[in-house]
Order: sequence, then C-alpha cells, then structure tokens
Amino acid sequence: MPRVLVVLAVVAVAFWVYSIVDALLTDRGRVRAFPKQVWVAGVVLLPVLGGVLWLVVGKARRSAGGVRRPIAPDDDPSFLSTLSSDEVARRAADDERLRRLEQELADLDDDTPADPER
Repeated sequence: MPRVLVVLAVVAVAFWVYSIVDALLTDRGRVRAFPKQVWVAGVVLLPVLGGVLWLVVGKARRSAGGVRRPIAPDDDPSFLSTLSSDEVARRAADDERLRRLEQELADLDDDTPADPER
C-alpha cells in the first residue's frame, strides 16, 4: 500500500508541475472563463483539482479544422507557385546530377583493389 501512495504522490506532483507550466506558457488568447493569473493561482493553490479544472475549463482547445503547416517547402503550394518553370527544371537537373555523383561514389566504394596483396 505505501508503494501505491508513493507512486500516486509522484504522479500528482508531476501533473501539478505540468499544469503550472502549461498555464504559464499558454497564449492569453486560448484562456477561457477567468484571466490567466487567476488560473495560475488556482492551479498553484489547488494542486490536482486546479490542474484538472485548468485543462477541462480554462484552456481552449485548438480547432480540429485548423490550418496545417507544410512540413517542407516542396509541400507548400504557395512556395511552389513562386517557382518558375526554369527554376524547377534547374532543380531537377541538379537533383539528377547529385544522384549520378552519389552513384559514382558508391560504385567507387564497391570496387576492390586489383592487387590482392595490399
């Protein structure tokens, strides 16, 4: 039984610290019901209950239909539209040249020396 209490205490402290940090770092535009300072004070003064209330009531969720940012410039339609066809062709030629050079380097690495005594 004491082990369970110790584990629960550690989980409660970790949750409390997470809730404090989350309340402090959350943008003011995502805070609901009370001002941000009130939520931070509530989380600090009511460790577990304050954290649960903060996550359920105080922090606005991000909208599911939010704008997703592209991972790389090649995935960004606005970036791709700025490229001219000449630049696209140049990039394709550069990629092909790089692929050939890498293949040549791999072929050189695979070659065994002609003199087996070395």
